[in-house]
Amino acid sequence: MRLFLLLAFFVLCVGCTDKYDKYKNPPEYITTPSASNAAYFEAYDETLKLWNVPYEELYIPTTNGIAHVIVSGPENADPVVLLHGMNASSTMWYPNIESLTKNHRVFAIDFILEAGKSYLYNDIESVEKVTDWYKEVLFALELDSFHVIGASRGGWLAVNLALDDQKKIKSLLLLSPAQTFTWIKPSTDLLKNIVTLFSSKEKQIEQSLKSMSSNVANISDAYIKQYKLGTELESENKFMTSMKPFSNDELKSLQMPVLVLIGDDDMINEKRTVEIANTLPKGKGEVIQNAGHFLSIDQAETVNAKMLDFLK
Repeated sequence: MRLFLLLAFFVLCVGCTDKYDKYKNPPEYITTPSASNAAYFEAYDETLKLWNVPYEELYIPTTNGIAHVIVSGPENADPVVLLHGMNASSTMWYPNIESLTKNHRVFAIDFILEAGKSYLYNDIESVEKVTDWYKEVLFALELDSFHVIGASRGGWLAVNLALDDQKKIKSLLLLSPAQTFTWIKPSTDLLKNIVTLFSSKEKQIEQSLKSMSSNVANISDAYIKQYKLGTELESENKFMTSMKPFSNDELKSLQMPVLVLIGDDDMINEKRTVEIANTLPKGKGEVIQNAGHFLSIDQAETVNAKMLDFLK
């Protein structure tokens, strides 16, 4: 009888063990950061206070470095993986995370080649290696099947990941995906961004935010501070020049449901993006009114409702 009770206690303890416990200890670059990283991490944590939901931070060792993943939502709920936009980090989801975590377990991954809390120590030289890195992180998270939401450059990476292996991805939700369906169209905003390359860093950031958002005042001051500090850190986006729209054959090979949302004042996309999305086997495209490229912030309530409806 005593042996049976001991075995039962052992099984119960094993069952209660969190499979992610081994990833929860912050590594040295977080606990004893450089001066520039310390300021950025402090700003990152201030933005995380806007999430309004409980979360855990994981630090997953990979071939190329340490992947920082923020996990929120009910433990046994349907998993959703978030891929943020360029220079945005996972904190960009602060207007959306409360809605997304009501019925889903959400995994927000910081891209390893730029500002965020992921840490690169072995360079990634190609898009294929980027995909391999994401697959390594997802394997460590033990996700058998999941939805993927990608914003801007994260949308392009989401499609690239799906084309590499469709079996595990239940659906794709793309928010103003960059260079995915069409080339970035020439525009006045794009020209202004090019012109300000010869201005101060402050002016460049100010113009970038104005061209990407229909209402910069909607963006949290904490997030803007983090974003600005992030632009001062080193970035290794060598593969960006190889990003180009996927072919019609590639896009039409996607067999999972796909939802594409763009803003009506989107510098990155035009209506052609929506038209192409509507030709996919299970695709749908929509234009969100009064929104720019940062539509998940510009029209958070509308976008959140459409995301939840799609994920059902």
